[in-house]
Order: sequence, then structure tokens, then C-alpha cells
Amino acid sequence: MRNSTRLRWQSAAITLVTVAAIHGCGDAGSGTMSDGGTATQGTQPTGTATTDGGTATPTGTEGPTGTGTQGETQGTTVPTTGTPTTTSGTTDGVSATDPTATTDTTTAGTTTTTTTGGMKLDMGGPPGCPPDDQPVTFDYIWIANTTQGTVSKINTMTGVEVGRYYTNPVPNGGEPSRTSVNQFGDVAVSNRNPGSVTKVMALPEKCVDKNGNGMIDTSTGPNDIRPWGQDECVVWHTPLPLANGYSGGARPTAWEGVAQDPVSCETPVPRLWVGYKDVSNIAHFSRLDGDTGAILDDVQRPNWNANSFGPYGGAVNTAGDLFVIGYDNEVSIRVDAVTLQIEELGLSPGQYKYGMGVDQNGNMYVGAFSGPDHMYFYDPIAKQWQGLGNGGNPGGGALGIAVDNENRVWGAANGPCRLIELDGDTKTWTNQNIVLPDCGSPWGVSIDNEGYVWVVDKANKAYKVDPDTYEIKLIVTGLINPYTYSDMTGQGLKLVLPQ
Repeated sequence: MRNSTRLRWQSAAITLVTVAAIHGCGDAGSGTMSDGGTATQGTQPTGTATTDGGTATPTGTEGPTGTGTQGETQGTTVPTTGTPTTTSGTTDGVSATDPTATTDTTTAGTTTTTTTGGMKLDMGGPPGCPPDDQPVTFDYIWIANTTQGTVSKINTMTGVEVGRYYTNPVPNGGEPSRTSVNQFGDVAVSNRNPGSVTKVMALPEKCVDKNGNGMIDTSTGPNDIRPWGQDECVVWHTPLPLANGYSGGARPTAWEGVAQDPVSCETPVPRLWVGYKDVSNIAHFSRLDGDTGAILDDVQRPNWNANSFGPYGGAVNTAGDLFVIGYDNEVSIRVDAVTLQIEELGLSPGQYKYGMGVDQNGNMYVGAFSGPDHMYFYDPIAKQWQGLGNGGNPGGGALGIAVDNENRVWGAANGPCRLIELDGDTKTWTNQNIVLPDCGSPWGVSIDNEGYVWVVDKANKAYKVDPDTYEIKLIVTGLINPYTYSDMTGQGLKLVLPQ
């Protein structure tokens, strides 16, 4: 294993990857698959999870079936080493305890100044252009609480949940799953049923004072979920009325990365890709305006598998091209960001495709929940797929996938629940059994701002893991059927951010 010096990745020349990942629900075990909610292709262990005075009972899954424990105390963080510290402050009229503030940090020759809850980040820029100094933060992981219809905003340094937001107007509805963080730290959350996508701003200073009371009214934690339409950091919601119910999505969700224009010195507004399937089995890949949520483009691919879910996972490369995989043995494609033409990528060496991520060179890694290969690799230049072999237990596989800035590839593995590590340079397994104590159903994996690996467990918790020692640094509990396996932190996007 390579040694690494873990630095806060808050530098001006941010290199971004949009790993808008693959998402599904379920538990590891038999290999039977389904896609959560009311789907009939699999089952999820029932359980009761307390949420602000009510209960939510999961009824289905989007993935391999298995067992897991649910019903943890909401909003609890269990540190395994050390004691997290917080600082208090007030931003835009919102008073809260916020552990994210740092001050006057110099990274890679770039001065970073911060405000409570975020920072002014020198984003670099073309010669002759002043750096883009708009507020940016990457101190959060965004995890969807599927059966509650919310998304949690968790500080990755302390494990404290500092906000929880409804993602759609249907109480306990929408079945949110994929979350994608843009290069400024804001999140888009896609709802599978009814299909829609919602944007939440990460920093209060970028939220909108809709009621004109001179302050930002927004959630401060898991027990402070504002009614739909009343949280001023939830800035837009776009329904996708053509999405064919639960099986159609939306699922693939990925922000593009953008660079400053060398002439105007302006930074374009990043656009957002979202994929779904309609009643005629046409797959749609819609590109939305990042500021308003308006649909700008709609790329269609007819004859998507009628007997499967719609497009399943997505991520972008530096050019903004969208890579999409279908569930299991469905096709994979690439949508050109400029021409909007579709390139068919063919089939992986085996079936069982599930989660995915993209490395800094635009290569794609795909998790396989069963079979002889627990990951696949796709080289878009050679246009070749490669099976990467067994990641441990032959009966298990990998679900969510994430690539870090040292080209280590991490997988949330099932049968049994564990974290697995692959060396992306040599395509060999580095560790096939990183233990996650009391893990029930591993689903998503993501990298945080300091380089730690996060694993989302559908048994209502998430683990923070040291990538060098494999020590469990934090266990965050209190989630509600968390079903997220995409770029939850924005660190995937950082790998491919254009310069």
C-alpha cells in the first residue's frame, strides 16, 4: 500500500471528477436484486427507524438481498478515536453550532479564507484572470434517507449532522437515492418515484431569503426538518413527469465540471445530468441548468431493457461527457457533452453491474454484486472492458465504487459486509477484507475532503475509514434507510475538474 500525506483538498487548482454514482437499495446475501420501495425484484429486511416522533418501515430494496439491523437512534455520532470539536458562529442571520469553520489556511501556495459554515476558495483561473472567489465548501457528505424522503448533510470531520432536508413535496415520499455534489459543494438529489431532482445549497450565504425576513431559514440538524417549500437552502425542484414510476427512475445524477472563461474570466454555471426511463422504454438523459433546474437538453436512447430498471449510474469525465451504466447486464453508453451523440460501450465481461466511478483519466470502474469479477474496468480510449477478478468472498461482490486521488479504488462489498481496495495502477487487489464492525448492508462509498473513505450502511449508519491504516475513525448513526452510492462529497468530481 502506498503511503500518503493527507491534506485538506481545499486548493485553488481543484481537479474534479463527477462521480455521479450508481444507486440502489438492498442487502447483501443471495444475489437477488430489486430497486427499493415497492419493487418486486428483491426484499429488504424490515425494521423500524425513529424519525422526529414517527416511524419509517422500509418495504423493498434496489439490490442484492440480505440482512441488516435498523432502528438506530437518530442524530447520534459514535467516535472511535478522539473527541470532535465544534465552533459556534452566525452566518446570514442563522445561528448554529458549525464545526466547519477554518481560518486563513494556505494550501499549495493558495490562501484560503473562510466564513462560518464555508470558505472563500481561490479556484485558480487562466493567466490574467483573478481567481474565482465564490464561497465553496467540501466539508460535507450528503446521504439520502430513502424512506423518509430526505437528505442528510453531515460534517465529515466531526460526524455531526448539521442539516436534513425534504427532497420532494410528497411526505415520506420520492424515494431519494443518488446525490451528486458540484464543484462549489452544493448537492443535487434525485428522487426515484415520482422522478424528480432537487438542489440544496451547502452554505447559508448562497441560499435565498424567500420570505424577506433578513435571515436564512434552514435546517440545523436531523430534528429540524423544515416543511416543504420553507427551507431557504432548498433552491429548486424539477419534476421529470415522463419517468416511468419506480422502475424508470430518476437514477444517474452527475454535475459537470467547469473552468473559468479565459476571455470573460467568468465561471459558467455547471449543468447537471439526470437519467431516467419512460413508459415506452426510451432512456432519457436530461441536462439541467444548475441555477434554475430548467431542462436544457434531452438526449434519448430507445429500446432500453423493458424488464429492467432504467439507466442506473452515471459520472462525467473532464470534457463533461456522461458515462452511464445499466443495471446488471444492460448496456453502457457515453453521451458526448458537445454533440449530444450517444456512443455504445458494449457489455462488461459479466453481468451484475451495479455502482460505478470514474478516475482522473476518464476510465470507468464498475462494481459487480456477484460473479467471478467483483469489479470491471472500462478504458474509453482502447474501448475495452476488463474483469478485475474476485475481491474476496466468491459469493459476494461490490456495490458502490469510489476512486481517490491516489488512484485507489474502493468498493462497498457484500457477502460478508466489508470494504475492499484495488490498486488502480496495477489493477490488483490491495485489501479484500477491511472490517466494518457490526455492518449490516454496505451500499455506498465515497471519499471526503481529507481523503478518508466513507461507507454507507443501509442499517442506518455510515463509517469513516482511514485509507492507510483502515482504522474506523467515526460511525455516524441515525440515518433512515440510507440508500446512496454516488459522489456524495464532490471529491469524485474533483478528479476530473477541467483546468
